[in-house]
Amino acid sequence: MYKLMFGRRKTLSYQKNASIGLGAMIVFIAMVLVAGISASVFIQTAGYVEGKSMETGQQTTAEVATGLKVTDIEGHYSLRSIAYNDSSGVIWRMENDSWADRETVGSECLMWNNCSRIHNITMSITPNPGSQGIDLSNALIEISNSSAKCLLSFGNNSAFAASVSGSGVFACDVFNLDPDEFGIIVLEDADSSINSITPVLNRGDRVMLTINASACFQGIPTSIDVWGNIIIEEGSIARFEFSTPATFQDTVYDLF
Repeated sequence: MYKLMFGRRKTLSYQKNASIGLGAMIVFIAMVLVAGISASVFIQTAGYVEGKSMETGQQTTAEVATGLKVTDIEGHYSLRSIAYNDSSGVIWRMENDSWADRETVGSECLMWNNCSRIHNITMSITPNPGSQGIDLSNALIEISNSSAKCLLSFGNNSAFAASVSGSGVFACDVFNLDPDEFGIIVLEDADSSINSITPVLNRGDRVMLTINASACFQGIPTSIDVWGNIIIEEGSIARFEFSTPATFQDTVYDLF
């Protein structure tokens, strides 16, 4: 641009480079810092969420895959004398060497019944494919004959058999149980993970759970529906149900 001043032409030039104020510079630096902090928070949050999602996924997979499968249920039919408290209905455990001492408990008399019924029950179980280890000492069995219901937990060392007796399953000394106990007979245990303290089932393991039906229901007569669940600490519930035969002609019955 030209401008005439005092008879002479003078050339005026414009500055193309702009300058920034101190305040604007502070705001700009603050924005950069905030953006950096936000990015750091986002990265940390994303890492935390990823870790939690992986953990949740693993737990969900374990919960879905872990569980038991009931492969067989058998019952033993016999004549058994049962002693129980007539007023409370409490059934006393079977102890052959001390029946005579249990005719009275304090001032309460025990009633005696000779019952021809299914008195001992075994349930064969094995872990599901992909299942994690299952500690049976933390497991519970719910069992009902539609009139009464019992909740059983693993008994103790005397309720454990490392193998089947040479005289048969029902000859094993693991049926002398209270109405709130179940026992264990080991069938297959390649890695020796099942013992009387921590009976842990792993892949390929197979055991029998034993139940004293005399203690639970005074034995199970003919044509009775029985149902229940095996509840483990982590994993799916194993459900079972069966009916006793209309007549008893044999000693051992395949119920499931």
